[in-house]
Amino acid sequence: MTYSIVALDERTGELGVAVQTRWLAVGALVPWLRPGVGAIATQSFVDTRYGFSGIELLAAGRSPADALAELLAADRDPGVRQVGMVDAAGRTAAHTGSECVAAAGHLTGKGVSVQANMMERPSVWPAMLSAFEASDGDLADRLVRALRAAEAEGGDVRGRQSAALVVVPGRPDAHPWDIRYDIRVDDARAPLDELDRLLALNRAYEALDAGFEALAVGEASAALAFFEAAAALAPDDDQVRLWQSLAVFDSGDEERGRRLYRSALEVEPRSGEHLRRFLAAGQLPGREKLVARLTED
Repeated sequence: MTYSIVALDERTGELGVAVQTRWLAVGALVPWLRPGVGAIATQSFVDTRYGFSGIELLAAGRSPADALAELLAADRDPGVRQVGMVDAAGRTAAHTGSECVAAAGHLTGKGVSVQANMMERPSVWPAMLSAFEASDGDLADRLVRALRAAEAEGGDVRGRQSAALVVVPGRPDAHPWDIRYDIRVDDARAPLDELDRLLALNRAYEALDAGFEALAVGEASAALAFFEAAAALAPDDDQVRLWQSLAVFDSGDEERGRRLYRSALEVEPRSGEHLRRFLAAGQLPGREKLVARLTED
């Protein structure tokens, strides 16, 4: 009773799953991924063995088609299952059981599989594939566009409740546990709107992390650029604004830096202590006077 997409970004090697449904906490069941191995969505009457064992089979060198065939052969009730798989080479496989609730079906393309069941109409999954293949940008954006296309075609006939987006990195040195995004909307009236908001917030915190790394090696101008980017993505986040204030103050724009700091302080009165404890832990080397001046009032 769900629609989902699994896909590989051939440019970056990232793998991703995105899903929405009229059921609670879909992100805990449907998406299964491992960097450099593959991505799986297991849905309809969910059997999580398709995810757990499927990833292990892909990691052992099975193709998605062979892995899926093996899992279906061991299933006592394959008619109610729906599964989509893609591996790190872009090979795909999908299954829609004959007993899945209508409208149900799947389509595969190069490095992508879309699957849906209990849809308002059978145009849902073709719209997903078209939206994904016609879009550019990074993998997360393209996956969300596919979900939006499904919803525009009516989506789940029961309505909407939860959504998830999981993306794992394509770096050659990525560990099996590495995750770029793991965003879950467990219960919401408009889960895709909340997914969009949380994706933007995740991007802001990626920039925040990059700013911390720049600060640690003394690259103040780079840190400022990252913190400004984070603030643009999450203008209402007081923690982002706190670090932006420090970088702006350090750049010489003390008036704006203080203004930003005070606005962070209004939301969280302990913001100054936040900075002082970072300083005490050795995370802001050489900035003792800077932090003291910024937080003195």
